[in-house]
Amino acid sequence: MLKYLKDIYKGIITPLQGMKITSRYIFTSRVTRKYPEAYTPVLPKVERNRLDVNMTKCTGCQLCAKNCPTKSISIDTLKAVPTDKNVPTDENGKQKKLLVTKFNIDFGTCCFCALCEEACNFDAIYRTAEFDYSDYYRKNLNYHFSNFTPEQIEEKKNILIKYNAEQKIIAEQKTKTENK
Repeated sequence: MLKYLKDIYKGIITPLQGMKITSRYIFTSRVTRKYPEAYTPVLPKVERNRLDVNMTKCTGCQLCAKNCPTKSISIDTLKAVPTDKNVPTDENGKQKKLLVTKFNIDFGTCCFCALCEEACNFDAIYRTAEFDYSDYYRKNLNYHFSNFTPEQIEEKKNILIKYNAEQKIIAEQKTKTENK
């Protein structure tokens, strides 16, 4: 019988305690911030936010991809042909020797360790002030940094194939003349 009365007492006191807490805060000002419109957080100087890539500094050495523990970075390169006039230049105005046709970072798998940033000898990878990655679709977290369109990549591949074929013919002719 005593347990029965204790259960009734708890059944009455518990909602009253909740109402007491609610009534204490019901007439105070709101503390909820309107995110993301009106929310600007104070971030520490060593925060690990979204990465960005300066493609004019990138040489295609792939050190960042090799040092990525989660394999979030994928890079494809293509050798630049010396006779091609439409080869991009680096920040010093020199033509690049490797064309970075694909530079993707999958932020869905990135652990933000910044090992890629430390491995880059050319300071091509750097952190930005962006920290929000919310998206409804995982495929939207795969960022593409290369400046080449698929048509340009095919054109550069065809130019390289032609150049290699010409160089092979020249090398064969040179060996024939040397053997005579």
